[in-house]
Parts: sequence; structure tokens; C-alpha cells
Amino acid sequence: MAVNKLHDEFHTIDMVDGWETPPGYPPGARVQQKILAGGLDVENKRGSQTRLLRFEGGVFTTKPFVHDYWEEVFLVSGDLTVGNDENGEGGTNYKPFTYACRPPGAWHGPFKSENGCVLLEIHYYDPV
Repeated sequence: MAVNKLHDEFHTIDMVDGWETPPGYPPGARVQQKILAGGLDVENKRGSQTRLLRFEGGVFTTKPFVHDYWEEVFLVSGDLTVGNDENGEGGTNYKPFTYACRPPGAWHGPFKSENGCVLLEIHYYDPV
């Protein structure tokens, strides 16, 4: 299986510019991503990507998510609550240095962050 990521030695990541709203989120959702490496071809179900995902403080989603690729998530900083309701209430709160690994088809979320957070995520399809 070919990997679609380039050799990229240590370099400083610009944490101010270059962020975008991820697919599936409405413009202005206050959730942003920065792709660090690779790319995910959802239509052809191949590829892999590594990204940072950040939530601004007070942001919450209202519905669970599901996708057909693997997802590994590491909470780098801030707070993340998983399993809140449509009003942003309830759920289980997590602190930095927590990790999740989700297989394709696993429902997860909704999510919220009281003070904001940064997640490191790796998405990939199983090799064919």
C-alpha cells in the first residue's frame, strides 16, 4: 500500500494562520482544522491524513458523528466533553493526554469544550 504522506522533518507549525472549517461543519462553527500531512479521499475510500482540530471555548456539537475510516485522537491541550446532549449539557469530560481509537462505523460524540481544546487526529482507510 502506498502512503500519501511526504517526508517532512521537524518544523514549526503556524498555530495562528492556515486554519479552515472542516467538511461537514457550517461556516463560522468555531471548530477549525489544520492538515499537517497527507489527505483523505473519502469518495474513493483511500488515503490517510494527520490534522490538528481545535474547538474554541464554549463550542459544542449537537449530533453524533460516524465515518467509514479509522480515527485516532489525542487530546493535546484544553478540555473535551464527549456525549453531551443537543443543548451542550452532560457528557464525560476529558483532560489533556487522553486518547481514543475508533474503527470505521463507530458512532462518537457529540462534543463540547468549555475552555477550548486542540486535538491531534490521524484518519486512514484500511489497506486493500
